[in-house]
Amino acid sequence: MPSYKAPLDDMRFVLNEVLDVGQLSAITEFAALDASTINQFLNETARLAEEVLTPLNRVGDTEGCTYDRAAKTVKTPAGFKEAYGQFCEAGLTGFACDPKYGGLGMPQVLNTALGEMFCSANLAFGMYPGLSHGAYNALHEYGSEQLKDTYLPKLVSGEWAGTMCLTEPQCGTDLGLITTKAAKQTDGSYAISGTKIFISSGEHDLTSNICHLVLAKIEDKATPPGIKGISLFIVPKFLPDTNTRNPVFCGRIEEKMGIHGNSTCELNFESAKGWLVGEAHKGMKAMFVMMNEARLGVGLQGLGLSEVAYQNGLAYALERVQSQAIDQKAEGDAKSVTIIHHPDVRRELLSIKATVEGERMLAYWLSMQLDISQKHADEATRNRAKATVDLLTPVIKAHFTDNAVDNTNSAMQVFGGHGYIKEHGMEQFNRDARITRLYEGTNGIQALDLIGRKVMKENLLPAYLAQLAADLKAAKRHGVTSDFIGPVKAAACKLKWMTRWLQLRAIIGRIKRDMGPLLLEAAGISTDYLRFLSLVAMGHMWVRMAATAQQRLAANPEGRDFYETKIKTGLFYMEKVMPQTLTLERSIKNGAASLTAIAAEQFAHTQTTIGIKP
Repeated sequence: MPSYKAPLDDMRFVLNEVLDVGQLSAITEFAALDASTINQFLNETARLAEEVLTPLNRVGDTEGCTYDRAAKTVKTPAGFKEAYGQFCEAGLTGFACDPKYGGLGMPQVLNTALGEMFCSANLAFGMYPGLSHGAYNALHEYGSEQLKDTYLPKLVSGEWAGTMCLTEPQCGTDLGLITTKAAKQTDGSYAISGTKIFISSGEHDLTSNICHLVLAKIEDKATPPGIKGISLFIVPKFLPDTNTRNPVFCGRIEEKMGIHGNSTCELNFESAKGWLVGEAHKGMKAMFVMMNEARLGVGLQGLGLSEVAYQNGLAYALERVQSQAIDQKAEGDAKSVTIIHHPDVRRELLSIKATVEGERMLAYWLSMQLDISQKHADEATRNRAKATVDLLTPVIKAHFTDNAVDNTNSAMQVFGGHGYIKEHGMEQFNRDARITRLYEGTNGIQALDLIGRKVMKENLLPAYLAQLAADLKAAKRHGVTSDFIGPVKAAACKLKWMTRWLQLRAIIGRIKRDMGPLLLEAAGISTDYLRFLSLVAMGHMWVRMAATAQQRLAANPEGRDFYETKIKTGLFYMEKVMPQTLTLERSIKNGAASLTAIAAEQFAHTQTTIGIKP
């Protein structure tokens, strides 16, 4: 059975040494933050992840959730409810929540570290409180005082859970097509009617109530068509004032490829009572608070799965004896070695290790920027941090999850045929990882959002590249070599000029009053563009880690092996991963013409007389 140990040294290195998150104590809301609090939090969370949640991961996968058709309820796998109780008792449901509603008021960056550990230990379990936190954030920002007073204390304590209900059978990405209706009632509430599908944690037995955040259209002639007519509502399973059952029922749970321990439900709203969150017809604005956090959370799922897959692949490589070392003489008495001595196994493991450590740094740094964007006293500082978060959120979601599918596959490959067998648990990581590329906006949608909105419309890239350039200069002062700085600097320069080329095309399109060709071109190269920026951002993080490691080595600390290994891992990233930008650059420059050259009807195979000799 797979095991998991929280990578505490790596986590503390990023949090305390590279980012120095203790500096957040200068923000009034985080004044109580100190190194002791951070380290105690990490140790206690690691214990819960390792000792309680990891043993339940296999249980969740093999047992899954159970649907009671008569009662329309769902039972979670054995042990999940008890583990959730421990999670709540530790105060983790309210760790990064407002103290006004019972939260601990800790920074989001530490909540990200918590999330990583739980995603590694038991992804299906971690989704339950993760979605509740997203619902909390949306209500905290857009809910009325009455709604906040009613729902937030219970969400913070973990007594109640939350979900987000967007997708319907006929629409996923294009939410303008939703048909769920909201009819205004005389008491100010709304009767919600419709069906939502693929609702994670939609029904379960972990909490006494489940609060659904639902997108719907108000039945009114004034409701605009399409996405502009969407409003957001909170619809509880049990009505808070009377504790009576609200008619929102689970119609079924999905039979899925992975994350079996999480209940993915079809929910039927049968004139269920709900209340408007925020303004009418402004639902997407409110829901995006939850969606953006969910996208960062899904990226974290990719990181967590990559980490646990790496740990188990490494453990196997260190103990599995197979064949002689490639550089040994072919003598009859030459001893076989553990497979980590074989170059291709090292390639598999180092590729995972280098991406995981870069991802951790990027996830924690971006979470710290999120804290600054929300809490810093200076408006200009908040705005700069928010721009960084907005730009790189698609990177976190898409790049981390693309990597998770590859990394869990690579870790399974280390096991050879044993990796394909359920006994070792590696195939579960790969199955669980596959959904991360799909939900909360497919990775193709993330690429379109990045290039269309964040880069072209909002022009967020220059400010980030300026920050990167400043960090490269600082790293050079700290002794980071050109082996690190050169590849990142060169790739950033290419990214800058490719973006300017797109912007020039946009200017020409506006002059000609024909943006169609540009839009098609941008869409055609969007995935390559996102991956290019992702590699640059990861390289940026490796330069920052190398700079800190160099400084620590200069101080002659204990643990020199850790810092030296960190630098060597970063060098592997620069030599073996960053060169992917060269191929991506060529692909981007080749444009989208070959994508559109074949007509839709010509994709299909035919059965004609082709190839038949006369």
